[in-house]
Amino acid sequence: MTVNPVKTPRVKAPELDPACAEAVDLARVAAEGRADVAGVGDHVGVVAEGPRVATHYFEVIHPGYVGWRWAVAVTRASRAKVVTVSEVVMLPGEGALVAPAWVPWSDRIEAGDVGPGVLMPTADNDPRVEAGFTGGDNARDAEPAEWAATRAVVAELGLGRERVLSVFGRDEAADRWIDGDGGPHNAMTRQAPAACQDCAYFVRLSGSLGRQFGVCANEFSQRDAQVVSIDHGCGAHSDVVEPQRGVDLPRPVWDTITTQDLLFD
Repeated sequence: MTVNPVKTPRVKAPELDPACAEAVDLARVAAEGRADVAGVGDHVGVVAEGPRVATHYFEVIHPGYVGWRWAVAVTRASRAKVVTVSEVVMLPGEGALVAPAWVPWSDRIEAGDVGPGVLMPTADNDPRVEAGFTGGDNARDAEPAEWAATRAVVAELGLGRERVLSVFGRDEAADRWIDGDGGPHNAMTRQAPAACQDCAYFVRLSGSLGRQFGVCANEFSQRDAQVVSIDHGCGAHSDVVEPQRGVDLPRPVWDTITTQDLLFD
């Protein structure tokens, strides 16, 4: 069986209307009417946009718009001889300086960007958190009496958080901390005399993360008040002591036996 290939119909390019193509002076006057923005330079071309519609391009004379062009769209009605201007804009050409593509705020935010006065709401269905003992947002779908009873119980137990870390959130945080400066893969740990898990300044976290992480409480360490892994280390380990302690001086001895004659003139 022979299969005939599907042929894509060719789209015929619009023909350039002679009257619109000759309206260079009209287009220049329209562009110069916007000269308060930038000057109008040489005519650089004309392009057919459709039946009896064309766009004339002129250079933009302005140091802040290098590579930009004035675009003046002209047209004429069917069977009419008079050409009119429909639009005047500036468009970027090749090599023009343009603003970067817009990126949503949720994609621009990076670690450490939340500062004083900045609010970062938790996104819907954030995989890092899940409903707490109160049921989170799902509790609002329950019966009011049942929801009130649940909140009363968890409040007495001190477990009233609407959301808690999910397994994914804990694993993500653990991976990030391990790969960070508080993990074991750095020069500080390689030159340390011992690991943090044996240090007196190591304060373990509670919960499942405490099996692998804690907080440094040594003010002389670079990781003071920061999360460190149990296999992290630094030179301020509590088991590092000075090789020689200070010399203890003996108690003073009072000589009450020997006497000495004093000569007075």
